[in-house]
Amino acid sequence: MYGFEHFGMGGWMILIWLVPILLVALVILYGIRGRNGKPERTALDILEARYARGEIDRDEFLKRRADLAE
Repeated sequence: MYGFEHFGMGGWMILIWLVPILLVALVILYGIRGRNGKPERTALDILEARYARGEIDRDEFLKRRADLAE
């Protein structure tokens, strides 16, 4: 019976330490995935999308693409 009481107290101590450690780990994982989870669109991607939608003509597309390549 005496040993069981110590096990019960140890179980609570594990939870007391485990919960904050898990919270910190989740925050770190969220931060890592937030930055690397979804790739950012580059300027060239945006330019190509505008050209595909017809917002800019071919000459303007080529001029801006050349500017980006410099």
